Amino acid sequence: MRDYALLLAGIACAGMGGELFVRGVVGLADWLRISPAIVGAVVAAFATSSPELSVAVNAALAGRPQIALGDILGSNIANVALVLALALTIAGIRCPRGSIRRDFPVALLIPPGIGLLLLDGTLSRIDGMVLLALFLAWLAVAVADARQQRSAASELPGERSRWRIVCCCGAGLALLILAGDLVVAGAGGIALSLGMDYFTVGVTVVAIATSTPELATAVIAKLRGHDEVGLGTILGSNIFNGLLIVPVAALISPITVADSAGAFISLCFGFLAMALTYPNRAGHIHRARGWILLLLYGCSLYLVLIFGG
Repeated sequence: MRDYALLLAGIACAGMGGELFVRGVVGLADWLRISPAIVGAVVAAFATSSPELSVAVNAALAGRPQIALGDILGSNIANVALVLALALTIAGIRCPRGSIRRDFPVALLIPPGIGLLLLDGTLSRIDGMVLLALFLAWLAVAVADARQQRSAASELPGERSRWRIVCCCGAGLALLILAGDLVVAGAGGIALSLGMDYFTVGVTVVAIATSTPELATAVIAKLRGHDEVGLGTILGSNIFNGLLIVPVAALISPITVADSAGAFISLCFGFLAMALTYPNRAGHIHRARGWILLLLYGCSLYLVLIFGG
């Protein structure tokens, strides 16, 4: 019971910390007069990926980098096939193809890219440097684009008072760091008690827990009528997860995956889920796709649990 209590406490901290950090960082960007486009494509995406980063660093330092990889692969599926799907079940999403022309191809190619690097069963430090170089290239393009155009990301909920901005950033970051410790400790104990390997726990339980900030952002954006903000943040979050957080974990501790079946199942479903989010020619993602994505998510969990650890 102690492990489950730790995991639940970690989930609660991730949710509260992610929400505070999102509000604080967006307010900080406004305070420092950073382009709203950077807020949407980079800052908000980084903020919502903070739980994954905290878990990845803690897991790698604890000698359990498989939890980090499982969390990232599972989170990238959950962000699309659970978080975005739930937003879609409320109503369809309008998002012109042009607004995601930079981020969508990168997010789509991350699963096959990681799959290629995992063919030898290990994500080495060299593999991590390759992924990190790709991330820096994408970031440079994103910043260059942001200087030329503004986006609806300026409507993201953020603090305006400077002291509240500092408090939100500090408290949110502290809660996210604590969440990382609690989730890694709880997940590790659950893995041992259930006979599951660390990767399978990461791709299922931990992934859902660390996707809480993305869920909050997507729902808020949907309810406020800013569909592009929700989808853009999820795409950016998946890019941060795959090209920044995975290599950080690999650089700390190379990731050896004994459960290759679970990893490749997750990668395949991640690619398929992302492909299903591409808007039609009218720039619309219909509500029916939300239900298809939820079904896809359920299938991915089932197959990972059956064929994984």
